[in-house]
This record gives sequence, C-alpha cells and structure tokens, in this order.
Amino acid sequence: MDAAEREELARKNFSDGCNCAQSVVRAFDDVLAEHGIDPQTAARMVSPFGGGMGRMREVCGAVSGMLLVLGLVEGYVDPAAYDAKKDLYEKVQELAGTFKDENGSIICRELLGLDAGPSEAAPEKRTEAYYASRPCADLCASAARILGGHLQP
Repeated sequence: MDAAEREELARKNFSDGCNCAQSVVRAFDDVLAEHGIDPQTAARMVSPFGGGMGRMREVCGAVSGMLLVLGLVEGYVDPAAYDAKKDLYEKVQELAGTFKDENGSIICRELLGLDAGPSEAAPEKRTEAYYASRPCADLCASAARILGGHLQP
C-alpha cells in the first residue's frame, strides 16, 4: 500500500469513529500484522492517546499513532544500544518536524485552536457538526502519509 492509500485510509478511519491515534495506526494494520500485532490489540493499545492523550490536549493522537508504528517497525529493544536509540530519535524528530511544518504544531490544543488545559473527559458525539468543525481527519491523513512515505522503499 502506498502513502496516498494510507492517507485516505486514516481519513476514513477517523470518519468511521476511530480516535486520531487509532485512525493512523489502523491505516498500517498490514504492517502491524507483519510484526505479530493484531488490529484489535493495536487499537486497544492506542485508545488512550485520542484527544491529545485522553482529551488532555497535549501531543496530537495522530502524531502519537505515527510514532507508535515507527517504533514497531524501526525501534530498538536493547536499552544499551546507543546508536539505535539515536537513530530512532532522529527519525522521530524528522517525522514530527514534517508534521509540524505541514500543520503548524504537534500539540492537539494548538491544532484545534483551544485554550490551555484538558477538556472534560467525555468525548464529543460524532455528528456532522463535529466533523465539520475539526481538522482531525486531515491531521490523521497527514500523519499516515508522512509515515507511509518514510516506510516506502
């Protein structure tokens, strides 16, 4: 699957009700499966990251999802592997930097134009008005495209 297909899949996932992190991660279900992670487990693992980590409006869930998949594919295991850690962190900064360049921030509240501080815990109902007022589907698409482009040979 190419980056453009992943971009559209992430957008659809958000429109189907997934949170931002789930939307991006689920656009890489095939990659997860290659690494022994089933889609339900992945969706459950990233479910806390919606709304900038449980609606605290911190790091955008799309960015968190993008980096989770990066870690699965290119992450390190040995805590003493200095070079592997350095290489991964360089990639994190590159991908997050590209997302920030394209979207203006990696912080949920800034992307949504909200005041500092968490929102109430209850998520908003997914209505037409909700989708029309949020850039989240586009942010998910951006994260999936950025990562998809990075992972493509």
